Amino acid sequence: MNKKLFSTFFKIGAFTLGGGYAMIPIIEAEVVDKHRWISKEEFLDLIAIAQSCPGVFAINISVFIGYKLRKVHGAIWSALGTALPSFLIILMIAMFFHRFMDVPWVAAMFRGIRPAVVALIAVPTFNLAKSARLTTSNCWIPIVSAILIWLMEVNPIIIILAAAIGGLLYGLLTDSEEE
Repeated sequence: MNKKLFSTFFKIGAFTLGGGYAMIPIIEAEVVDKHRWISKEEFLDLIAIAQSCPGVFAINISVFIGYKLRKVHGAIWSALGTALPSFLIILMIAMFFHRFMDVPWVAAMFRGIRPAVVALIAVPTFNLAKSARLTTSNCWIPIVSAILIWLMEVNPIIIILAAAIGGLLYGLLTDSEEE
């Protein structure tokens, strides 16, 4: 199982461009759909937890999944599988990039890649919104949160804590009304 965790997360790490958020659909396809290691609901919860924790999102989520399946050994192997491809690629780029920085076609390629990376991040965001069951009554929460972070430079940790407290209070109020 450790070998399977490593190879699965190595593949995810090796073939995903655009960072952690761009990995979400690939991680979901592998972990939820293909291997059925966790449910869709667990995956959504792990995304929220991984975003709330310090560190690299993809490493965080791979550690949670690895730990759930094989405890500490699974967490180590899945984290190594996720990090190793990026480490090797960045090492190779660092060794040779300074030679190519001023080549016009290389600079043009990077200008073309940037908008594509934005799309790679936007698609999982919309999929998460759909999976999180956003409705007209609660869509204001991510909109206000984004505005507070973007325009008012509110620390995202404060937003997460406020959302957690708001969710707790809402749950307590709705549970007490049902009784």
